[in-house]
Amino acid sequence: MRKRANDGSREDDATLFRDAVRDATPLEPSERLWRKGKSVPPVPVQSLLDVHDALAESLTGPISLDQSIETGEELFYLRDGLGRNVLHKLRRGHWVVQDAVDLHGSNRDEARSLLAEFLGDCLKRGLRCVRVIHGKGLRSPKREPVLKGKVRQWLAQRDEVLAFCQAPTNQGGSGALLVLLRA
Repeated sequence: MRKRANDGSREDDATLFRDAVRDATPLEPSERLWRKGKSVPPVPVQSLLDVHDALAESLTGPISLDQSIETGEELFYLRDGLGRNVLHKLRRGHWVVQDAVDLHGSNRDEARSLLAEFLGDCLKRGLRCVRVIHGKGLRSPKREPVLKGKVRQWLAQRDEVLAFCQAPTNQGGSGALLVLLRA
């Protein structure tokens, strides 16, 4: 095969193409009908799901942050002096998750060490938002989460942690936390 000429002329391109496909066998004509005119616009599925969720929430009324704390449904932390809007932004995905650590299968000591090492590495790399996967405790004795409460305590003790909250369902739900680190 010849190399392309530096001048980039159309004649050279056409010659190169003909040389490249000289031995090719043409495809048989297709019975496929080609639609003329405008194509069907895509369906915004995620937007429709968001609207549906917002409507459902408006009918039942949202559970306030304080109510979710009382019921124990949500795991969260917000450093003193920060506004609730920080937690709201974290929940809503304002910050992109830049890395994650999975503590599944670790005992308490291993998990604490892995978490400390991970957070230290994140600080060195200048990461702002990370996910910590602690699991739901489905394989634990009595099927109760062992690491869930421990991870919450360990994160709250760390100076670099500004806030954390339960991850959205598609990112681990009650088995993971989104963590906001200081810049």
